[in-house]
Amino acid sequence: MVSVVENLQLVQNEIEISRSKRTMAKNALVTLVAVTKNHGVEMMQQAIDAGVKNIGENRIQEAAEKFKSLNSEVTRHLIGHLQTNKAKQAVRLFDLIHSVDSENLAAAIDKAAYSIGKIQNVLIQVNLAKEDSKFGVYEENLENLIARVDALQNLRLCGFMLIAPNYSDVENCRPLFRRMNEIFVEVGKARQNFDILSMGMTHDYKIAIEEGANLVRIGTAIFGERNY
Repeated sequence: MVSVVENLQLVQNEIEISRSKRTMAKNALVTLVAVTKNHGVEMMQQAIDAGVKNIGENRIQEAAEKFKSLNSEVTRHLIGHLQTNKAKQAVRLFDLIHSVDSENLAAAIDKAAYSIGKIQNVLIQVNLAKEDSKFGVYEENLENLIARVDALQNLRLCGFMLIAPNYSDVENCRPLFRRMNEIFVEVGKARQNFDILSMGMTHDYKIAIEEGANLVRIGTAIFGERNY
């Protein structure tokens, strides 16, 4: 049987070890988002009872069902791809949307947020590796998307999100994480409340933290393999 409490402790220990290996931003804290995709609300509640303050979900429908049964006050993160026709549901369900990757999606989220009088916190998802299998804006188009998000009154851009390729040698992720951090630091120089760099999952979060991530999205290392 999976011990969520024990796994959480192991992950938190590894986060602190990785923070100690940073060459910059050594004192910056790392937010742990426990990704509960394809795991039941019972396991989600176990993690919350063990001290988790941030929960991540990939799918709107699954999240909506789980959140009905959730009594605890936690920050809710949408980390999966969002279709424009589900923007209204996402805005009602989530505190932070990590996966803004187009002007059309940004506009849909803004419209949905306006309709309920909410300022929606968002991250722009960047696809540095230009993988066809992943969403995200390419680096050369990032500036235009930032400008578009800035122009929308009901969005607050809080940072960036990166999903690295699932390389067999995880060290191959390092240059991508390093470059994403460079972009994050540069863009953040001229902005306020721009303080989230969401990088790293179970297979690569240690390197992501070493290269500057201050938010990691961990599922399997906490809850075990998913039941698809």
